[in-house]
Amino acid sequence: MSEGSTPHATLAIRLRRLAVYVTLLAAVALTLLPYVYLVTGTVKSPGEIFRLPVRLFPSAITTEHYSKLFASELIPFARQVGNSVVIATLTTLLVLAVSASVGWGFAKYEFPLRNTLFVVLLATLTLPLQVALVPLFQMMVSLNWLDTFQGVVLPSGASAFGAFFIRQAMLAVPDDMVQAARIDGASEFRIFLTMGVPLAKGALSVLAVLTFLGSWNDFLWPSIVLRSAERQTYPVGLANLVGFYNTEYGTILAGSFLVTVPIIIVFVAGRKHILDNLMIGSVKS
Repeated sequence: MSEGSTPHATLAIRLRRLAVYVTLLAAVALTLLPYVYLVTGTVKSPGEIFRLPVRLFPSAITTEHYSKLFASELIPFARQVGNSVVIATLTTLLVLAVSASVGWGFAKYEFPLRNTLFVVLLATLTLPLQVALVPLFQMMVSLNWLDTFQGVVLPSGASAFGAFFIRQAMLAVPDDMVQAARIDGASEFRIFLTMGVPLAKGALSVLAVLTFLGSWNDFLWPSIVLRSAERQTYPVGLANLVGFYNTEYGTILAGSFLVTVPIIIVFVAGRKHILDNLMIGSVKS
């Protein structure tokens, strides 16, 4: 016990700490409960999924939903998961390249109407995707990009949020370092690659995670562009299991659970790297 502290003060501190822990545990339990129900629902019989009152754990374990998922004639699930991996990866790489270039330009270059253009860029964040659906679809038709991966990836490559996010990180790069590199004869592209990108690696890591998750779970635009089952992503494929007269809820739960496993593994494995990189952009000028 430290000097000046009393047993009552120590007890109050412990009670407050206990209250915080209990509150956090309750929040974690409420957050995990739907996911636990998702996992247990994949091994319940179809009748038990709709049994009332709701039972969290199954009385008997069955694997019929997983068998139906991979043997389904409606969707090639494994192929669609692979499509999602390819599209999400390409979208993430494109967004990182475009956002880093645009962010570096707004952060380190003086040009006419720079501030005005930046305000216009931020203003586009207020526009919902639905506003651009019709002209984007007409563009895909004119380019003959319907039912192609580039029709999904390229419209998502320009991210106003990504450019703003990376620009804020690259503002921390000292101007004196940039000027010194120019005096030493380094090209603008080399300065960008050797100074701008490394010092904004933390922001780029966070943007990569957010972009990959957004593309991985995207449903609206892929459902419009991708027509054939062999090219569709898994969210569109699972939605096709919802029929007018019959819906394979157990199969949908099984598919939804399987596609969360890679994301959880990647996040758990890379969380320390991401959190550590958040401090890389904190450079004192």
